[in-house]
Amino acid sequence: MVQKGWRRKFDDPIELPDGRVLVTLHDAATYITELPKKESAAPEWQAAISELMLAVERNRPTMLARIGFMQALNRHKVREFNPNRKDPHWGRRKPKRDQ
Repeated sequence: MVQKGWRRKFDDPIELPDGRVLVTLHDAATYITELPKKESAAPEWQAAISELMLAVERNRPTMLARIGFMQALNRHKVREFNPNRKDPHWGRRKPKRDQ
């Protein structure tokens, strides 16, 4: 039987920093409503709330709600530069005769 509404499960559960795991859309909504008012008013959390509502009301994919939730959850984390990564070759290829 296909789950509908707030009982729908995420494709991949969301692991929180405190060790809890959010499995359903209801779990994610409960987590957001337990946040302090100042934090939940952030634009990232508002976007996550709207994606959750669209997933429930219009049967949109739960993956979009999960992405919005993860972006809001990790909004203060800065991506680190990895110097060991191979640099891409963005220039034009040289013809074989010029090598």
